[in-house]
Amino acid sequence: MSRRQVGRADGRAAALGLGGDDTGCTVLHADMDAFYAAVELRTRPELVGRPVIVGGGTRGVVLSATYEARRSGVHAAMPMGRARRLCPQAVVLEPHHGLYAEVSRGVMEVFRSVTPVVEPLSLDEAFLDVSGALRRLGPPAAIGTLLRDRIADEQGITCSVGVAASKFVAKLASSAAKPDGMLVVGVTDTVPFVHSLPVADLWGVGPRTQEVLTRLGLRTVADLAHTPLRTLHRALGQAQGSHLHELSWGRDPRVVVPETAGKSIGADETFARDVDDPRVVHREILRLSERVAARLRGDDVVGRTVVLKVRFADFTTITRSRTLRQPTDLGRDVHAAAVAAFDGLGLDRARIRLVGVRVEGLQPADTAPLQLELGAPEHGWRDAERAVDSLSRRFGAGVVRPGTLVDRRRRDAAADSGHD
Repeated sequence: MSRRQVGRADGRAAALGLGGDDTGCTVLHADMDAFYAAVELRTRPELVGRPVIVGGGTRGVVLSATYEARRSGVHAAMPMGRARRLCPQAVVLEPHHGLYAEVSRGVMEVFRSVTPVVEPLSLDEAFLDVSGALRRLGPPAAIGTLLRDRIADEQGITCSVGVAASKFVAKLASSAAKPDGMLVVGVTDTVPFVHSLPVADLWGVGPRTQEVLTRLGLRTVADLAHTPLRTLHRALGQAQGSHLHELSWGRDPRVVVPETAGKSIGADETFARDVDDPRVVHREILRLSERVAARLRGDDVVGRTVVLKVRFADFTTITRSRTLRQPTDLGRDVHAAAVAAFDGLGLDRARIRLVGVRVEGLQPADTAPLQLELGAPEHGWRDAERAVDSLSRRFGAGVVRPGTLVDRRRRDAAADSGHD
């Protein structure tokens, strides 16, 4: 950690009245800073220091925004149209999901080199239990510094780290340390730290719950902590009232759960305009299927259940699934199942806003039986798709794609010039 980063982290700790004692603080929450935007800026250094938004079109949502854009009120999941109005001077960049997945794998490899007990929350954040790494790597704060330095050196992005005795407090600490900092909340500092926060920072407090708490005059976590439990039960119900009461005193018994097979990998796309042409939807399903399959292969997993998601113009959303005879990581298999699910809906010129493809029931690829086909060539589709993966890693995502996904104008221009 640089002296500048140490100074900022120490300043935050002093402002919050924290002593920085990391004894017993074996839970870390590491969160990349403006992840998608930071990855894009690695190859666009001229945009560093400027407001940048990563997102698609005017109908999509903001995936990420630099802190310069956030000062104008832009935040992740905000509709792109609103983000452009709030920050008209921002540079808008199209997302490159394959690149983000690749950087994420590198980040997670750094985490797992420190401890096998890693619980990813998304591509860019995870909980780590470092209790088994203390003898080898030193105290928790030193491990947090190691993580931040390695990610900066190896991936060219920054992350913020919270160090605490529980998952809840570690996540709060990493948020307080942003951007590009680390904050240690010691065991004896936990209650004062949590009590200093607004009630909106508690897990489970959404807009409606916050309205209820505000009507009760509860604006800080300290206010909530000193409210009789029976009052919280009457206002919020017994389950939520007890949950928030426990969090208000920094009590969170959950442990870090390592990622296991069985989760899902998916992707979806919001169209720039509502679509009622099945051919357009079919092409998008193909593109999403290729992307999902590439991620499956990149993570060395296969899956048997393909799920199609369709969101209509009125925001009604439906899903349909198909279970394959054997697990797969091939785009052609995922695409065939997803298209079959879509065609099975029997939609007649329905206006579609979003389509998504997801593969569930994942397992390590090396544990899945491979059913060979009689008379199949020595090198088949799996070899072809892995060759495409290799080319994409070397020359960029999309360098090789199915002919259906090549822009028609580009195909026509290539034909006119005599190129294939």
